[in-house]
Amino acid sequence: MLAQTPTAPPARPANETFFGTEVPDPYRWLEDVKSPEVAAWMKSHSDYTMSLLARIPGRKTMFDRNVKYEEAVPSRVKQVARETGDRWFLERRGASQNQFKLLMRQGLRGEDRVLVDPEAVEKRTGKPHAINYYSASPGGALVAYGLSAQGSEAAVLHVLDTRTGKAVGQPIDRADFATVSFSPDSRTLFFNRLQELKPGMPETEKYQKSQVLMIKRGADVGRAVPVFGVGVPGVEIGPAEIPIAGVTHDGRWALGLVFNGTQREIGLFVAPAAGVLAGKPKWRRIIDPRDEVTGVAYFNNTLALLSHKGAPRSQVLRIDLRKPELSDAQVLLAQSDRVVTGITAAADALYIEARDGNVKRLFKRAHAAEGTVVEVKLPVEGSFQLSGDEGALGAADPRFPGLVLELQGWNRARQIYLVAADGSVRNSGLQPEGPFDTPADVVATEVKVKSHDGAMVPMSIIHRRGTTLDGRNPTILYGYASYGITEEPFYSVSRLAWLDAGGVYAIANPRGSGVYGQEWYKGGFQATKPNTWKDFIACAEWLIAQKWTSPDRLGILGGSAGGILVGRAMTERPDLFVAAVPVVGVLDAVRAEVTPNGVPNIPEFGTRTNEAGFRALLGMSTYHQIVDGKKYPAVLLTHGVNDPRVEVWHSTKTAARLMAAQAGVPAGRNPVLLRLDFDAGHGVGSTKAQQLQQRADIFTFFLWQMGIEGYQPTTASK
Repeated sequence: MLAQTPTAPPARPANETFFGTEVPDPYRWLEDVKSPEVAAWMKSHSDYTMSLLARIPGRKTMFDRNVKYEEAVPSRVKQVARETGDRWFLERRGASQNQFKLLMRQGLRGEDRVLVDPEAVEKRTGKPHAINYYSASPGGALVAYGLSAQGSEAAVLHVLDTRTGKAVGQPIDRADFATVSFSPDSRTLFFNRLQELKPGMPETEKYQKSQVLMIKRGADVGRAVPVFGVGVPGVEIGPAEIPIAGVTHDGRWALGLVFNGTQREIGLFVAPAAGVLAGKPKWRRIIDPRDEVTGVAYFNNTLALLSHKGAPRSQVLRIDLRKPELSDAQVLLAQSDRVVTGITAAADALYIEARDGNVKRLFKRAHAAEGTVVEVKLPVEGSFQLSGDEGALGAADPRFPGLVLELQGWNRARQIYLVAADGSVRNSGLQPEGPFDTPADVVATEVKVKSHDGAMVPMSIIHRRGTTLDGRNPTILYGYASYGITEEPFYSVSRLAWLDAGGVYAIANPRGSGVYGQEWYKGGFQATKPNTWKDFIACAEWLIAQKWTSPDRLGILGGSAGGILVGRAMTERPDLFVAAVPVVGVLDAVRAEVTPNGVPNIPEFGTRTNEAGFRALLGMSTYHQIVDGKKYPAVLLTHGVNDPRVEVWHSTKTAARLMAAQAGVPAGRNPVLLRLDFDAGHGVGSTKAQQLQQRADIFTFFLWQMGIEGYQPTTASK
């Protein structure tokens, strides 16, 4: 039986005035997700959405296709790291398993031994758990890992003896992004810990004043010593800045990095390691965010720096830590037409990652003072990451030569390669190949689209070979375009299920991404953020003009900060799209700042405490741009209720506002559906089952709204 059709909840205005502008907020009360009234409305609306999608005949076909493609590979492997003694650590999820496990093997071809099994934890607790991060000690005798429940990302830090499988010491809470590291002798552990929120403290304090603690192996956390962060002598940083620290592999130095929330530019402190290990650090700041450094790599008393100061596409510098003056930095790689995106140090060389158009290139420079930069030829024209994101955990280590590299393309599934010091590259065999990993009939068409002001926006169109340009192809246009993050070539088996349904999948890199470097990123940043959705709109218009699709067959998709892109494109040009799906989307940008994760995001989006910031936030806030009486595309808002990054009320408030705004539209109201997962968060840690169900629902919703046969709801059963 179909659940009761939801109606818009009552408006209860809680308006605010900023700099002479009154900002309406009729659904502020929905922010209280613990209220029984709010919880009941959320559940009722989500139940209706789930039951409605379940009535679509093609939904089962779409889900089965996703399962077939996902489970065709014997296992998925990620987060590979190597240790001395030829020990290898990795996370793996078998085809029939629901969550990644942490494993260790002796030798590259050795037998895997399970160290941490989140599925076993779920059986004991009744709640899904996930491994957020891990770090092995030198030699691999110990491993530290973070474990969180129900997508909350509220990780608890554990340390395990890899030989016995027994816990070392007690679990440590408030270790959400601990960035754990061990001292070279494995006797000392460094980790970031959030401050304790005591009664009466506002939630916006959650991620502020965190510290790096140092603890001896197995000791009680009460004996941990703060060695870096707010309150540590010689460390002058703001309360919202996030500190991480550790000792270099050779035991000479301690490096302390400081991140101002989501700001890409970092601060850097250095201290002799001996003083830090003794609990008496003598820190010296050598890099300030104004130096515009976004990456560092250490080797033998020197520090390589990735900087875009005076070089919008970035350059690589080097300084000597024994006299660390940035003014004396040596240029290792000057700016060029390529965008330098990452650096990391191995025993043989500094490795450099650069984007050439939409393809990544790998370069290396020997550590010698007068070394030359040479390209390492890779077997796939695609993308990889040396540092900073999932999949790059064990890319390089200054104790070992070469790299462990994850490489993929639009039509080539991710494989894990070993790059040797001599430049040779071979497949590690760690990631099994599946029958659908290299589809011969899937191609990517790369185009550049002229935007409203003449800027040329790159877009990749993934489709079956021979797709007819008749304007009737069901098409998803995807984008993100925040934080300077670029949508690079990546492979998705779930995308095959969309192509099987006759679909086309387009991926745009509007301003706000970093596809062309710092200037492109800043072109969609705070006050210039409208360029982000205007670029996206231009891509949609191009797809229609070139007859890839038409407005009644075009849907838009984006997640998290990509919700700004989707929401504002939808509200500015509702005529261009038949459907929109913001996933865990940022949709009320004005109120985001009052949340725990809103404060770390001020560097990216701005603050409502000054007029320029407020105007920028109001302009990018979908919730506040919805107009009564206007017909909008059909909308499916999907969110994890335990999301710690973007509160679920971004979606619930926007759903309510859309429903109310269209209640009196003469032509009828397009559906506004709310799909909530009460055992999920921002997507981090979601189980395979949760991911597959969500993908099937999103694709089914699009095909329904695009009028595709077999994807129209049947009559509700009595």
